[in-house]
Amino acid sequence: MNAVAQGHTASTSTSTQPQPAAQPTAEALLQVRGVSLEYRTPERVVRATHQVSFEVDPADRFVLLGPSGCGKSTLLKAVAGFIRPSEGEIRLAGHQVTEPGPDRIVVFQEFDQLPPWKTVIENVMFPLLASRTLKRPEALERARYYLEKVGLSAFADAYPHTLSGGMKARVAIARALAMQPKILLMDEPFAALDALTRRKMQEELLELWEEVRFTLLFVTHSIEEALVVGNRILLLSPHPGRVRAEINSHQYDLKSLGGVGFQQTAQRIHRLLFDEGEAGPVEQDLNFQDIRIAY
Repeated sequence: MNAVAQGHTASTSTSTQPQPAAQPTAEALLQVRGVSLEYRTPERVVRATHQVSFEVDPADRFVLLGPSGCGKSTLLKAVAGFIRPSEGEIRLAGHQVTEPGPDRIVVFQEFDQLPPWKTVIENVMFPLLASRTLKRPEALERARYYLEKVGLSAFADAYPHTLSGGMKARVAIARALAMQPKILLMDEPFAALDALTRRKMQEELLELWEEVRFTLLFVTHSIEEALVVGNRILLLSPHPGRVRAEINSHQYDLKSLGGVGFQQTAQRIHRLLFDEGEAGPVEQDLNFQDIRIAY
């Protein structure tokens, strides 16, 4: 199932403002084909994922959902270029991913990754200058633009230790989007936040996506968060991670929380993730436009 793209990607131009978006093509932006990932322990080689395949279209909010240990974060690191697949391949915009690059920016849940000796605006500018993407005047203008987008213009000269966890998260997102990557990679970015702040950050992320229409690959172990953030969800089995199903979830958002349909879908996803014997009834309950079983 390939969902129709909901919008367009942010430009990778060196202009300080987002450029007019290119029209989406028939080819997916990100292609993960039969990817198996392994890592070594002192005792043995452990397989983290087994022959995982999926595609992400321009402006998708694509979520990797699964229990702890299913390899979803490892898979994200492979897309980022930090890990080489033992089997299969990963292609971005038609090019094979073999190493990290500025077209893939990762936001982790540890927001102390912000250098504490740099102000907020210096943190946002840092990757633009370090990668020589922009010169200082242009980097400053772009940093101001994205700080305004995340509502932190008034804190441009503040230092990270003076910010709340949610504000640090927004700085990390602004810094990532300022690089205008082809795809934004987020590894459980709100997991360390309290419930109220996490809900607020989900809301702000969706509002930012509506305005900028960037492409997002998002990792979470929360079924609720997956349904809220994603318009497509890939379900990964417990270790080693295999594709259980792919779900079109564009009909859900924060307003859907607590609704009967939302709760029923969350329960079905839980059964798909953990109870193989439930595959038949779940498949019958959901429309084939919404779900693809991958057993």
